[in-house]
Amino acid sequence: MARRLKNRESEKEVFALENLFLNRAKQLEEEIRWNRRAVHSYAEVGLDLPQTTALVAEKLRSFGLDPQPCGPGIVALVGKPAGTGKTFLLRADMDALPMREVTGLPFAADNSNCHSCGHDCHTAMLLGAAKLLKEREAELDGTVKLMFQPGEEQLAGAKAMVEAGVLEGPKVDAAMAIHLSVGLPDSYTGAVQYVRGTAANSGDMVRITVKGFGTHGSTPQLGVDAISVAAHIVVALEEVIAREVSTTEGSVMIVGKIEGGDTCNTVSGHCVMEASIRATTHERREFLKKRIKEVAEGTAQVYRAEAEVEFVYGMPPLVNDADTCDELAAYCAKVVPEKDVQAVPPSSGTEDFTYVAQYVPSCYLNLGAGSIGEGHQCSMHNPGMVPEESVLPTGAALYAQCALDWLKAHK
Repeated sequence: MARRLKNRESEKEVFALENLFLNRAKQLEEEIRWNRRAVHSYAEVGLDLPQTTALVAEKLRSFGLDPQPCGPGIVALVGKPAGTGKTFLLRADMDALPMREVTGLPFAADNSNCHSCGHDCHTAMLLGAAKLLKEREAELDGTVKLMFQPGEEQLAGAKAMVEAGVLEGPKVDAAMAIHLSVGLPDSYTGAVQYVRGTAANSGDMVRITVKGFGTHGSTPQLGVDAISVAAHIVVALEEVIAREVSTTEGSVMIVGKIEGGDTCNTVSGHCVMEASIRATTHERREFLKKRIKEVAEGTAQVYRAEAEVEFVYGMPPLVNDADTCDELAAYCAKVVPEKDVQAVPPSSGTEDFTYVAQYVPSCYLNLGAGSIGEGHQCSMHNPGMVPEESVLPTGAALYAQCALDWLKAHK
């Protein structure tokens, strides 16, 4: 393994000589790393990221750009004046997760949050791309719109920015996003992977409140046990995936959280469950949402209880535009060796770039930042996840190269 990794690094060093964006990005590597580590140390969650957005705006201004608020996020333009030619959007998410970091890194956040999904890297890569594109602005045959987005982990940030007009003024014609991939067998450093078509499942969070009737444990016949009813609902919901959905689909329905009761010797009159639904198509998503409501309410009624089903948040599946993926893959092969640009099967994860992709032709790429074979045992959403920082210049160059080439091909 060590010899293969050494050979791969040597191949990349030779290949890098052929790409101006990657060469320049490597010159900026220390700056890109610094930006990543600063954002990492802030580790802000949700839609309000004051330190992170302030840093992003400051850096963009230092490059000669004019960052503007767009809903809870930031947008900046580089290239020809708005309306002159087409517009290509580059998106990076900026928010962290509410979990305490265990990496032991000197720049780890100390606020009980951590960047265990790589959004600090995405932000740093897009800042790097902003500088690269500004330096070669005269070569752009149109406008590049830079979208720095909060709230991805809440599946709310992209939607809020779309509603605030991120796809307008100027109107966006196509879009691209990059997400790091760490701790998987095939996520070796520098691999660029994409899915033609459905790239990620839909995702819906469902809350089911079971209302029974509490009573003392010595007289259970006088009450309606909400916990027991909830248990029957859990089993009934498992039958939906097992018996009503094709085994070839990637649909998922799980109850991940359940809370109820007050003491060990009473029949509980209340119980709250939280479930997750994932589907590969819009049609299957609507079917599962319909069935979870029917099954929960019907099962509760059988046992003399009531079930209230609330769809807290959710989004459709992320569908990549196949033609845009093929086109951007060719541009990516100018930055990394062609064999490292790979079409792969879809993921069952969820991503709120969906809200951009459902309106404009889009491509969501994964960039390998450390595989299991390279010693990265912790994957995304693990508080011990540590990406390979050496890939950051590659990400910046990929953003910049795809924007430059797409505008040139569509001028």
